[in-house]
Formats: sequence, C-alpha cells, structure tokens
Amino acid sequence: MDLEVIDKIADRYKRKESALIGILQDIQAQYNYLPKEALLHIRERLSIPLTHILGVATFYNIFTLKPRGRHLINVCMGTACHVKGVVRILEKIERELGIKTGETTADLRFSLEPIRCLGCCSLAPVVKIDGDIYGKVKQEKVSRILKKYE
Repeated sequence: MDLEVIDKIADRYKRKESALIGILQDIQAQYNYLPKEALLHIRERLSIPLTHILGVATFYNIFTLKPRGRHLINVCMGTACHVKGVVRILEKIERELGIKTGETTADLRFSLEPIRCLGCCSLAPVVKIDGDIYGKVKQEKVSRILKKYE
C-alpha cells in the first residue's frame, strides 16, 4: 500500500476529522475496500481514535473492511424475486464463480452480495452488476451475463 496516496487524500480534505466520511470514500474508491493499514495511517494523520474511524466505517454499509471484487453483484432477495426463483439464480451464480454469498473471487474480479430489494419487482428475479440491472433472469442467462464483466 502506498501511504503517499493516503496522505494526498487526507491533504485534499485538509486533514479535518469532520471530513472522515469523504476521506474513507476516497480510500475505498482507490482500493475498493478500506485496508487496515490505511485506517491506521488516517488515525495518525487526523489524530483521532481508531475506534471512531471503525465506528464510521462499520456504521455505513457503503464501506467494506474486506477486499471487494472489481464487479459487485447484488442479487435481489425481495419477496417478488424470491417467489420467482431467485434462490436458484443465486445458487447458479455461486457455482459459476466458485464462491458463496458474501464472498469475493480469488482474482478479485467479483463480489457476490444479497440485497433486500432493488425496487424492480415487475422484473423479478433481478440481479444488479455494477449498476446494470438484469430482469427476469433465468439460470440459462447467468453465464452470458457474467461473461460481459470478464
């Protein structure tokens, strides 16, 4: 990890504790998660307790403390999607990628996360990859969809 990158991020925010969320967002944008080494460095640069930084990082679900893949796959687990067979879609994605829900592929290409509801109930079952919405997904479509992100 390049601590100079972390310093530049902190400097952009004038090393203010009130800018902690922005700093964490920029670090996550750089590394795709919040590395422990970066958080320890921010603690020193901003002179704030690590417990405060971790409190913010774990309170907001936009932040992650473990490495995340370049492509985030969200599988809608809402009622309409559940009724339309999303569990079978999720299992197919897990088999294709060789990971379970909540995990990231070894090559850091994909992370698989369930989401309560995407609000696209008329398109159920729904899968979202990097903001792209796929509706009425069938098991046979999963391989083709994933190939778009390789």
